[in-house]
Amino acid sequence: MGTDDKIDAKGDELKGKVKEGLGGATDDQGLETEGKVDQAKGHLKESAEKVKDAFKKD
Repeated sequence: MGTDDKIDAKGDELKGKVKEGLGGATDDQGLETEGKVDQAKGHLKESAEKVKDAFKKD
């Protein structure tokens, strides 16, 4: 996994956690949902990079 890609994926996850927390604290369902989507996007990016790395090793 490239360093830039790893940082980007973790950034999405962190941004999502913050949005979800703020949405929950302010009772803003839209922001909370947006945070969950950002987290899922980060997890998906990270998984895709792990798959790429698995094929590079062969």
